[in-house]
Amino acid sequence: MKKKAIISLSSRQSDNDEPIEVVTPGNFYKKNDCYYAVYKETQISGMEGTTTTLKIKDDGLCLIRMGSTNAKMDFNRHQKNRSMYKTPYGVVELEIKTNKINIDIGEDGGNVLVDYNMSLAGQAAQNTQLKVNIKTQ
Repeated sequence: MKKKAIISLSSRQSDNDEPIEVVTPGNFYKKNDCYYAVYKETQISGMEGTTTTLKIKDDGLCLIRMGSTNAKMDFNRHQKNRSMYKTPYGVVELEIKTNKINIDIGEDGGNVLVDYNMSLAGQAAQNTQLKVNIKTQ
């Protein structure tokens, strides 16, 4: 059953003291063995017209964006993944190496922490920490 939720995301790159934070309403539900948090991007994120889905499993997180921006980014413990990130300005290839992932999620929401290195189109990798908090209402 879908529940209304407040989804908070905070992303901080290692070379920047200021995190990027987003707090948005969305939906949260469980399907099969995965939890899903779904929300609509806003003009502030630069991805208005995009729906973001966080698919949370015991051992990983998949971020799926569909709309004006399209992407599927997989974060799995100690794995490298490649992804194509399609924006209105073109397509960029991403390489993601997940260093650490902590998942504490249940029927009423919870927390996900992902520490990963990401490189765009072969450039030097950038370390990022992504924190997700989901609170059902």
